[in-house]
Formats: sequence, structure tokens, C-alpha cells
Amino acid sequence: MENMVHVYIMGKQYEVPASLTIMGAIEYAGYQLIRGCGCRNGFCGACATVYRIKGDRELKACLACQTQVQDNMYIAMLPFFPIVKEVYDIEKIKPTEQIMMQLYPEIYSCIGCNACTKSCTQGLNVMQYIAYAQRGEYEKCAEESFDCVMCGVCSSRCPAGISHPQVALLARRLNGKYLAPKSQHLEDRVKEIQNGDFKELLEGLMQKPIEEMKELYNHREIEQ
Repeated sequence: MENMVHVYIMGKQYEVPASLTIMGAIEYAGYQLIRGCGCRNGFCGACATVYRIKGDRELKACLACQTQVQDNMYIAMLPFFPIVKEVYDIEKIKPTEQIMMQLYPEIYSCIGCNACTKSCTQGLNVMQYIAYAQRGEYEKCAEESFDCVMCGVCSSRCPAGISHPQVALLARRLNGKYLAPKSQHLEDRVKEIQNGDFKELLEGLMQKPIEEMKELYNHREIEQ
């Protein structure tokens, strides 16, 4: 018989298989997830969750699709967190320190409490990439924040009201647009797509039976 554990979902106690993720346990308990929780692999960031183990004072944050349940786990999924997203035209702004000050001035109110890093569901050094953004070091900010899934847990814990994921996204856009080395191969391929060079090939693939497509995919997997 499968080992069972007791968990508390939104304050109600349930007995669920110990092998389940938090997301699986929520569904096992009869809840229907309807707010964009679809990837189940930690990429979409929609299943941000906080939990505490009975007897442990520490409040922890995670993604429900990645985290296995534990006995006496108290679980609460976070609602959508209203992160501030400023509007800008990437073609008109430049990678200067002033642009970050203009769009997200709250980053300079950071008090260094490190709550953002402690709560990050991906284990990123969030406070560090905010420090890079403060100094206009966008390449470093982009690299440090690359695995961010925009779940917003860091911002929900920030006393300064910083929109960490949006700051990081701006840094990555500035880096990709202006600072990172250009890829001639990529630019050539984009032009070929825009010119319709692959249209006939794609249309041919769309007409193939699904079984043949699966065979092509499996053959590709074997080659890799």
C-alpha cells in the first residue's frame, strides 16, 4: 500500500500519497487548477506556493509542480501578484543606468534584507541581480536572472515594492538588443523565415500523418 501523508490545503486537512507533488496533491484532494498552471515542469511560474511544516517556524516558497509533499505540510497557493510593468519601446531606449532609474526607480530603495533571494522558487540570487541593475551592469543582471520564471514570489515579499522579474526582463532585453554579440547565423535564419523559404517545407510537414511525425521525432531523439 502506498505511503500516505497528511497535508493542509487552504486550511483543510487531506490524506494524500507521499509520492505526489503539491500540485498533484491539490488535484488529488479534489481541487481544480484553473489559473494557467499548465507546464508542470517549473517553466510557466503560475503555481507559486508558500508552505510551512508543522513545528517549523520558517515559511518557505516553491513551485507546486516541482515540490514533493511532506507530512504535516500547510500549503497555500499564492494568487496572481500585481507586479508593476512599465511600458517602453525597446527600439527607443538605450542600456544606460538612467533608463533603469527612470522606469524602475524603486530598485534604489532596496534595504538589502535579502527576502527576495530567500523566497525565490528557482534559488536565484535575486538581490544580487538587482544590485547589478542598480549599477547598470545589464549583462551581469541578465545572466544572474536568466532562469527567472516570473512567478512574482520575490516581489510579494519585498518591503521596498520592487518588481524584480520586470527589472530582470528589461535587463535581458537590453542585453539581447544592444550588448550581446550578434549571431549572424540567427539573423540569416530569421531573414529566410521572413522571406518564406521554409513555407513549402512546413506545409508539407503539416500534411503528414501523426504517426509519421512521431516516428520522425523519435528518430531525432535517437540521433541526439
